[in-house]
Amino acid sequence: MAIENSSRALVFKKVQSEKSKPRPTLNRILFYLLLIVGAFIMLVPFLWMVSTSLKPSGATMVMPPEFIPNQPTTQNYEQVTQQFPMIRFLWNSVIVAVLTTIGQMVFSSMAAYAFARMHFKGRDKLFLLYLATMMVPTQVTMIPQFILIKEFGWLDSYPGLIIPTMFAVFGTFLMRQAMLSIPRELEEAAFMDGANHFQVFYKVCLPLIKPMLAALGIFTFMQSWNNFLWPLIVISNQDLATLPLGLSLLQGRWSTDWGLMMAGVVISVLPILIVYLFAQKYFIQGMTMSGMKE
Repeated sequence: MAIENSSRALVFKKVQSEKSKPRPTLNRILFYLLLIVGAFIMLVPFLWMVSTSLKPSGATMVMPPEFIPNQPTTQNYEQVTQQFPMIRFLWNSVIVAVLTTIGQMVFSSMAAYAFARMHFKGRDKLFLLYLATMMVPTQVTMIPQFILIKEFGWLDSYPGLIIPTMFAVFGTFLMRQAMLSIPRELEEAAFMDGANHFQVFYKVCLPLIKPMLAALGIFTFMQSWNNFLWPLIVISNQDLATLPLGLSLLQGRWSTDWGLMMAGVVISVLPILIVYLFAQKYFIQGMTMSGMKE
């Protein structure tokens, strides 16, 4: 009898718990529908770009517009790789973007450790002054940077493209916020075991801020990959041109072959998508980490 009563009580609790579970409300359904519509709107330009790249010459201006090509062809991709050194442009962009990303991740994390974990006179005031430089537009600093690059003899060279973009205030700010969330006890325990600042930075702090490092890496890679103005100023040799500069060659003075242009854009977008797909897990964790406090 007692077993029967207990089983009835368990069934009753299960039914009550199922009833108490929150059911999807109308607001939640509308919210998800809004997200789906927004995602579709974001995807339409990308899908139209791919569709245009697969259209034959002259089919891009057909009225009414064809979202799905009647006669899809890869002629634009073959033409853009034969008539233009797209592989060379792609390789230059890979070198510049990868080295810039690695440089920013290294230097920003090291500067962030100094501002977040080391104690020295005027540290906070110096960081505020350093942070205030973000208010200066990039276009204002390009002329002094160009003069320095010219004095160093780095015009038309990889160092001129890469080294000035290795240092970023925004990256230091992100890394500092991540390091402020690390408990002080871990750092103190490492010092008690005989570790120095570099060992604490490398073995304690860096493993704990990997998500934020990944987020910074994605931001830096995308910014460097899409950078047009700085390579335009520094580079005059076509052999060192990056993809944004190479894509500008596809635009004619009086007319533009949009199928050819979209094929080049698709080639330039694919590496960014691949990098984001591989690092999106750490990117989301990094964005969550950025809201944490000490």
